[in-house]
Amino acid sequence: MTLRESPCGCLDETRTAAARATAGDAPPRACQGRSRRGRAWAELLRLPALFSVPGDALAGTAATGASPNSRTLLAIASSLCLYEAGMALNDWADRDVDAVERPHRPLPSGRIGPAAALTAACALTGAGLALAAGAGRPALAVAAPLAATVWAYDLGLKHTPAGPVAMGAARGLDLLLGAAATSGTTRPALPSAALLGTHTLAVTTVSRQEAQGGSPLPPLAALATTALLTRLVTRRSYGGPRRGRRPATGHGPAGLPVDRLPGQDSGALLTTALTAAYAATTARPYFHATLNPSPPLTQRAVGAGIRATIPLQAALTARSRGTATALLVAALAPLGARFAKKVSIT
Repeated sequence: MTLRESPCGCLDETRTAAARATAGDAPPRACQGRSRRGRAWAELLRLPALFSVPGDALAGTAATGASPNSRTLLAIASSLCLYEAGMALNDWADRDVDAVERPHRPLPSGRIGPAAALTAACALTGAGLALAAGAGRPALAVAAPLAATVWAYDLGLKHTPAGPVAMGAARGLDLLLGAAATSGTTRPALPSAALLGTHTLAVTTVSRQEAQGGSPLPPLAALATTALLTRLVTRRSYGGPRRGRRPATGHGPAGLPVDRLPGQDSGALLTTALTAAYAATTARPYFHATLNPSPPLTQRAVGAGIRATIPLQAALTARSRGTATALLVAALAPLGARFAKKVSIT
């Protein structure tokens, strides 16, 4: 960037007012002001964390054996709105605490007003419920308790022992939203929702001490949870053949016949690889936070836990035979990591 250009591409004061009027450019100060406001909202909403959201609906869809459709897209859009509503509401509810612990955050620093944040939370919640309604009654029946859980967590449960459980429930419901929107049923997706919710519960437990540090037990428990989930996801990649497809018959090590689906081996390998990526994303940060639960290392562990949500979603999708969809979800991980370098996700 040269000295004659602002971060958003506007020329500086070397251009005359007449030239700006001719070219239709806005004054540099206005351009910089918009840039600062945009960054403030990006920080408030933690935009890079959005990359961890679409995989919920896609994993839920894969768990039902259905293919993604237009209702799946509506579920994803609904999830994005409800997720961001929770982000805005979180900072609004914690503005007094953040004024002491995180004065640089958008609300305590005065870059965004409390009324604007609360208005955004309400508008995003309404948009999320409207989008879910567009996907059908089953989707709305899941989105409504999801929205209620988000608001209950931010306004009352966050600082109670029920806080991590509520956050885990919210992530599990988000996965079920994709299943309900796409197929009209949630039952086949319950195991995947439980696994994803457990991961979120562990991350949330660690996040409760990210501002001041604390005990090594939460990151140690999160590390153990990661190991357990890795085992559970890879133990059984497939729950059986889809309806209408005949499994091919092969022979096991003892010569006994076993059922194998075309592509089952490659699907199992993909599930294993994605689960390994999930474990690798969290193992070192959790271990370091266990050895030294200081605020910087704890925050790094929380960030890793959030990023690890994506490979876990992809692994859950792959084990439900959603190979192509799993690869699509996995592709969101590097994008999220790239944008997280510009805006913090914690």
